[in-house]
Amino acid sequence: MSAELRTNIAVVGAGPAGLAAAHAALAQGADVTLIDDNPSPGGQIWRGTGLARGPNVKQARLLASTRVVAAPQAGSLLLESMNEGQVLRYRRLVVATGARERMLPFPGWTLPGVTGAGGLQALVKGGLDVRGQRAVLAGSGPLLLAAAAVLQQAGAQVVLIAEQVSAAALARFAWALRAYPDKLMQAVALRWSLRAVPYHSHAHVLEAVGDERVRGVRIQHGERIREIACDWLGVGFGLIPNTELPQALGCDVAHGAAVVDALVHTSVAGVYAPGEACGIGGVDKAQLEGRIAGLAAAGADDAARALVPRRAPQLRFASLLQKHFALRPELLQTLRPDTLICRCEDVSHAQLSQFDSSREAKLLTRCGMGACQARMCGPICADLYGWVVDGHRPPLQPARLATLMSEPSNHDRKGVQPS
Repeated sequence: MSAELRTNIAVVGAGPAGLAAAHAALAQGADVTLIDDNPSPGGQIWRGTGLARGPNVKQARLLASTRVVAAPQAGSLLLESMNEGQVLRYRRLVVATGARERMLPFPGWTLPGVTGAGGLQALVKGGLDVRGQRAVLAGSGPLLLAAAAVLQQAGAQVVLIAEQVSAAALARFAWALRAYPDKLMQAVALRWSLRAVPYHSHAHVLEAVGDERVRGVRIQHGERIREIACDWLGVGFGLIPNTELPQALGCDVAHGAAVVDALVHTSVAGVYAPGEACGIGGVDKAQLEGRIAGLAAAGADDAARALVPRRAPQLRFASLLQKHFALRPELLQTLRPDTLICRCEDVSHAQLSQFDSSREAKLLTRCGMGACQARMCGPICADLYGWVVDGHRPPLQPARLATLMSEPSNHDRKGVQPS
């Protein structure tokens, strides 16, 4: 364990919200440390372009390829990079941990070549060669179009976009976008760039087909079932806020997101949670809330409050996404008894459907105890079985024993015991 680090403001997450927070705090003369588990900043939205697209935060100390393992005591984080573990002491903390894809299981969803829609987008941005390969995007929400555009630009043949909501719901969403001209124009431009790609509403995946990897997908389109050949299947049903760190810090969480006030301050003193961590709403909401958080964390409350009125329309847009892309119940009715729910521990739907709680299932099947620590199967089990899924215990990420068993003199080891 190296010597501990100290900073005035720690920002966890270098996506749009985190970069905006760091930039705002730096402009106030604050000492800022930016932590991200990717090799470079930018998050999913600006992956590979980071500092070129986002605000200039070169004056911040950047801890790239670094994960938060635990919050051992107030004012400190236990971090782990590729080379070492270390403790970071802070006075104010901005938790801009973003979101992850919401996945729903279906037969064949564990086949190689089946990924999240955003996951496939990230793979392509990271260098995956998809030239000439056939891809199907399915699920719900604007991310499908964004992922399809990235695939098309990379030379893939996008053969279908399957959106689970009805054409009427899409029309209502498009009409509501008249209050957001910039977003409407972005949507129109994106759809125009994909004009040659079939876009089916009221369509969802029944089954991925293949042996050693995916070779096709069966799609329910209204009353019709179609089988479409593909090399890649990207499926995503919107996003889920990453609240593991806010929960570890003791922040209140409701409806799957961190509870914040107008200045995106959580229930824990000195901790802010802008962007997707406090509710899914897109890049504009994330950047605005990041600026508010950065200013407030740096003590510039008046400047932060001046931005608060601009947050209201972003929150209304977030509500539009939830309303118009609500999931249809039949999406959970494609399962077979042998369909895996917990991929880490190979636990099937038949095994889990006999239990009344996540705790009981965990004790008898290890469901949710694998590497992802229920990040994927937890929300699925809540949807399928109505379980209240247990909160995460530290370590928040898989970590080396050398990090977890570091010298007690460097930090309080309470809360960082392997679970």
